[in-house]
Amino acid sequence: MTRTAAALGLVAGVAAIVVVAASGLAAGALADLAAPPALVRAGLVGGAAVLGAYLLVLALRRIEEARAVAPGAMLSTAQLATMVRGIRFVFLAAAAFAAGIGWLVGNPLPIVVGLVIAGVDVAETSFLLLVATARGR
Repeated sequence: MTRTAAALGLVAGVAAIVVVAASGLAAGALADLAAPPALVRAGLVGGAAVLGAYLLVLALRRIEEARAVAPGAMLSTAQLATMVRGIRFVFLAAAAFAAGIGWLVGNPLPIVVGLVIAGVDVAETSFLLLVATARGR
């Protein structure tokens, strides 16, 4: 991942957190977001479930790939990076599932929680990548 992509990820993560924080000022809009028409809501729930499952499969594959270490050996840098990516996908899957639950029950709170999870995950991962690439110079 390049420094530019990491910086854009950091901005996107912070922007998601700011949007969530500002959304408290528009409670009516949040309620409308959580309870769209039934057909749209069903599509959002299904899409969130599929996305969450896909991200979870990606996470499990990466974590399992990183576990291929001989007994007593240490993780290589590449294996550690793969494991971190896998853990990131677990959090993004949790965010997708939380949003799906919000649409399923028609409550904006799980959607907000999902946005916070995703925003914090993307921001902190991007920040760590920026720090790591700066230290490597």
